[in-house]
Amino acid sequence: MDHRPRPGVRPTKRRRDRLIRWAAAHPDWPLGCEDAVRGSRLAAPARPAWADDDQPLRVVEQTVAKDDPAKKALACDGLLPPASNAVWRRFLDGRPLSAVTTVFLAWCCQDLAARGQSALVLVWDTASWHSSQAVQTRIGAHNRRVKRTGQGVRLIVCPLPITSPRLNPIAPRWVHTKRRVVEPTRLLSARERAERVCDALDCTDHAPIPIPEKAAVRPAHGATASAPAYQTHSLIPEQAA
Repeated sequence: MDHRPRPGVRPTKRRRDRLIRWAAAHPDWPLGCEDAVRGSRLAAPARPAWADDDQPLRVVEQTVAKDDPAKKALACDGLLPPASNAVWRRFLDGRPLSAVTTVFLAWCCQDLAARGQSALVLVWDTASWHSSQAVQTRIGAHNRRVKRTGQGVRLIVCPLPITSPRLNPIAPRWVHTKRRVVEPTRLLSARERAERVCDALDCTDHAPIPIPEKAAVRPAHGATASAPAYQTHSLIPEQAA
């Protein structure tokens, strides 16, 4: 069927595949597919299940008690190196933000630097916490510092359309993980859900990434803030700085 007319290959896929081949030619350039996801403890994903005809499986709608201090939704950031097939995951104390993305990248760079890697080929979508000016500025400053000092892990970014999750291999992992951790008859606590996510992804449970504190006091009405909204984190490991 290869002789029949068909749509051309999207440029984004060609660029991604070219970077994958480029990374394969450099043993010290690991490939990482990054994505952030947020899921509610109340929402049950649609999934098929085997059951007896007289005892069909029913997913009970859950509610959160008023005195439950846990969040209704959990968010996490993950990096999938296809070569190892193991997800590097960190939970977030809130929703994905640009300031949290820089913290997660700093954590990944520090681990890769300890393993003797010199660059990370990063594949991710164009979500706001990836394509924001703050993140792009930090990545540019980070790469210039790595080039100047000769220490650290350089970041080579391949942006993908946000409407094309199939191009990012980590996206199906989130879908299957949400299906594996569902509990049909009761509401899981935040801790139980986090433990199930770790078991489903077969990854180590690390401390959650906190939302960075605001670096400046909120300006008065009509005033202009001259300080950045959030504290920024260096992507250079401390021992290499």
